[in-house]
Amino acid sequence: MAEIDLSPQIRELRSTFSDILHVVDVEKLKLEIEQLKAAAEAPNLWDDPAKAQKTTSALSHRQSLATKLESTAARLDDLEVLVDMANAEDDEATKAEAKNELAALQTLIGDLEVQTLLNGEYDARGAVITIRSGAGGDDATDFAEMLMRMYLRYAEKHKLPAQVLDTSYAEGAGIKSATFEIDAEYAFGTLSVEAGTHRLVRMSPFGAAGKRQTSFAAVEVVPLIEQTEVIDIPDSDIRVDVFRSSGPGGQSVNTTDSAVRITHLPTGTVVSCQNEKSQIQNKAAAMRVLQSRLLEIRRREEDAKKKQIAGDVKASWGEQMRSYVLAPYQMVKDLRTEYEVNNPSAVFDGDLDGFIAAGIRWRKRSDA
Repeated sequence: MAEIDLSPQIRELRSTFSDILHVVDVEKLKLEIEQLKAAAEAPNLWDDPAKAQKTTSALSHRQSLATKLESTAARLDDLEVLVDMANAEDDEATKAEAKNELAALQTLIGDLEVQTLLNGEYDARGAVITIRSGAGGDDATDFAEMLMRMYLRYAEKHKLPAQVLDTSYAEGAGIKSATFEIDAEYAFGTLSVEAGTHRLVRMSPFGAAGKRQTSFAAVEVVPLIEQTEVIDIPDSDIRVDVFRSSGPGGQSVNTTDSAVRITHLPTGTVVSCQNEKSQIQNKAAAMRVLQSRLLEIRRREEDAKKKQIAGDVKASWGEQMRSYVLAPYQMVKDLRTEYEVNNPSAVFDGDLDGFIAAGIRWRKRSDA
């Protein structure tokens, strides 16, 4: 039987893995783990539950990364031994095992590569996601609700804590808009590539039979502000309105004026929250979202100034970044990266990893 030669692929993996180790800075990672361990062992850690949660989450994230790096290095060494053994014994089962291990390592190192690309100023933060229906009537509001479920399913599959802050229900089907936060490390860096205009093409369940309908929805992703980082917002710059919550709700949700809408007058930014039962809780949540959006506005202004100074104006994300086609064929395609799949059902059920990885790589190339 012929020998297998996986040396070119293994060399390529080692080169990529070496770049990953350089970006991560393993010694710095070890130091951070020790510092976080010391902080996590402090007797008064849980006096501040929010700070404790962030500390333990950061420690878990870094320990997981360190374990992956150590395991990957060992598996690369073991793969070369496995290939030599397969060829020496001329054993087909061992050769198949080596090929399977190569494929597994290609996936693992690819995932690690994407993770190391998340090194932007706000990438390590949580995310606030807002979905708004666009053109398309009932199909658009239904599509907006489908996207909301898609991202919440993605968060659920990856065990990321998600909280819906506000939902504006449409008179017909679906939602006009919704805002929710995912308070997990690197949620913003990961999901920021989902920002933009999404398009759905399908046989409309709301219109005449046999007629295709195109509808649109917009996705906004901003970084969640840190508790210690607060943009000063004078009371004179905001208008606070209270109103009765709408849509489905439990006891007392729809019976009092507990929902809060805050308008930032200088920018026209409007946020609302009706998820909590208390007006005070809703106002606090709405202020947190407002802070996040103003932080993102400031970041964009700073980026625009930098690009103007550098004389380098790049194209924006564009009017339409992804198409979901359900008829006459089945396809979801990202128009920036050309990444596509033929299983929209899986995508709408939260299977977004391929799109997100391709988007992160695309963003890195665009910023280079």
